Amino acid sequence: MPVRVLLADGQPLVRAGLRLVVESDPRLSVVGEAADVRAALSSVRRLLPDVVLTDLCLPGGGGAGLTRGALGWAAGAEQTVRVLAVASAAVPDGAVVEALRSGASGLLLRDTPAEELLRAVRVVADGSAVLSPSVTRRLLDRFAALPPDPPDAVPPGLERLTGREREVLRLLARGLSNAEIADRLVVGETTVKTHVGRVLAKLGLRDRVQAVVYAYENGLVVPGSGGR
Repeated sequence: MPVRVLLADGQPLVRAGLRLVVESDPRLSVVGEAADVRAALSSVRRLLPDVVLTDLCLPGGGGAGLTRGALGWAAGAEQTVRVLAVASAAVPDGAVVEALRSGASGLLLRDTPAEELLRAVRVVADGSAVLSPSVTRRLLDRFAALPPDPPDAVPPGLERLTGREREVLRLLARGLSNAEIADRLVVGETTVKTHVGRVLAKLGLRDRVQAVVYAYENGLVVPGSGGR
């Protein structure tokens, strides 16, 4: 059965373009469109999409507001819906961080090639997360500019991780895939998947995107360093 996609963007021409791209993949199907957060949330409840592909600056509350509303409703209704946000390069970093904290399963920039956008929708529908390298770089720069923690400060939950799990978290936060982490650590990809699962469980995180935000906010990864 095709992945059911809801398009949420304030501009009709943008939605029309996204529809053409999404429907070019027989594994995906557009089930509806919405021009603002209120209409999108109504469509989520009515159409039960697998993935909401939304503009990060969607009128009426933005991608973060839509994400919070959609995931909150889904949890109460015992439904599964995932949100993939798309942003322009000029979007403020704060909006990017807010969307990821709200539970978005991924964020891409508008200059992402069509084939990468389609792959991202499928990946998010499968329960994984997607974060473009340029977004990862911006997060890194943003959190690097924050005042450093006291030398003896320990990020919340970090003490529950083993040394190897911390290493996996740092590599994950730098945007490496499971295969790339496996190659770096000279272990099997299945082993890496196990470590990633344990990291998420121990830190109470939903997916890789939240792990990236956690690592950057807590100074585990900084430019030119291997982290703590």
